[in-house]
Amino acid sequence: MQRAAPLRFLRPLSLATILVTACGNEEPKTEYCQVTDPTSCGVGLVCELLGTSRTGCFAPVVVSGRVFDAVDGTSIAGATVVGLDSNRAARTRVVLTGADGRYALPVSVGRNEDGAPTAEAITLHVAASDHQAFATAPRSALPIDLGSAQASSGTYSVSNAATDVALLPLAVAERGGATIQGKVSAPGPAGVLVLAIAGERAASSAISDIDGAFVLFNVNLGDIRLEGYRSGLSLETKVLQVPTTGITGVTLAASSVPLASISGNVNIVNAAGGLTTSVILAVASTFDARAIRGEAPAGLRANNVSGAFVIEAVPAGRYAVLAAYENDQLVRDPDLSIAGTDIVFVDVGASGGVVSLPTGFKVTGALDIVSPGATGLQLVPAGVTNLIWNDDSSEDGYELRVYDGLGNMVHENRQIARVTGSTTVQYTLDTTSFVSGMLYQFRVVSFRERQGGRTYISASEDLKGVFQTTR
Repeated sequence: MQRAAPLRFLRPLSLATILVTACGNEEPKTEYCQVTDPTSCGVGLVCELLGTSRTGCFAPVVVSGRVFDAVDGTSIAGATVVGLDSNRAARTRVVLTGADGRYALPVSVGRNEDGAPTAEAITLHVAASDHQAFATAPRSALPIDLGSAQASSGTYSVSNAATDVALLPLAVAERGGATIQGKVSAPGPAGVLVLAIAGERAASSAISDIDGAFVLFNVNLGDIRLEGYRSGLSLETKVLQVPTTGITGVTLAASSVPLASISGNVNIVNAAGGLTTSVILAVASTFDARAIRGEAPAGLRANNVSGAFVIEAVPAGRYAVLAAYENDQLVRDPDLSIAGTDIVFVDVGASGGVVSLPTGFKVTGALDIVSPGATGLQLVPAGVTNLIWNDDSSEDGYELRVYDGLGNMVHENRQIARVTGSTTVQYTLDTTSFVSGMLYQFRVVSFRERQGGRTYISASEDLKGVFQTTR
């Protein structure tokens, strides 16, 4: 394959290089400018929407932070950082971290009449060589409020706990892969989930920026194929032979394969009234059966589901259909002895149309986590840690499993006795041997024992119970 010139990503900016003449309460320059034309404003200024119908030249909004190794705290150079909106579509271009792990990410955002940024939020997607991409479940990216930007030194700046990102190092055996740089060449190329697939497993993933640029780290050498997924867009698959030096200039082009719709049904049982859930499509090559999670492309979801649902504009591919994946007090019913509780996979072919799922989903009330990780990532000192969850009053016992942030099970107990006289269950876990800085998640399932064997009643939610060990 002919090599093209390397794609140009935005190198880290120092705040000194983006000093401007309009900031704070100074009257913005409200002459006509074009949001799509960076030359229509003066040096150091950006053209943004002012209200709903005007444009103006303003000081830029810059999100800045540091990317570092979660285990040893060292800075990570050359990591890619891109801002996403609430639908996981890209809002920014890609920037690269410097030698000190720091980055400065310009974000286009509308302005109030005084020139201050409007109250919008982004999340970050961060990736680097020899590290797991962020945010990968069960880790969640915290929203970054652009409206909270502070006027300082000729720019609007956002820097807080959510803008510093710790990446988990991959296992030694998974390091040393190649890097692929490329671009999605299609209308509206932002927010495409790009996968490098070896065999039937996705070995690396990336999300394209507003120009369609993407970088895949840790790619297997040899034969791989590139696939791209996003609601409303079909892309051609590309087969590549990857050398140790990696590849640049790869293009994923638009395809004429029609999009499809997926229809199905959710049945909510044994749960508080009025609850609704969501259904997402995770690309099957990314699905981890142990942790019951996978990567869902932007837009391939149905929200506020309590019965029938439809997911529109689905590109061809194979998907795992996951219901009640987010923190909504509901989980997929874990009782495998009844219909509607298996993980459902669906194949979307090249003919488009409506694809009906062969079976519905049974969803039930969740076992609520009390500590750690009830509302988000929680720091836990290494040593004896108490895992606490709400009791299931009809259970005979519980199964507990602990996974590290890379999806490896590091602890299991399948015979935790039922409790009486308490609304919560407490389990003592020794985390002395856990890796400091690594993320972990505990997951609990309640069960009944009958002559016919063990049946499961409920489970903890997919994104709760996440903690990080410290020393």
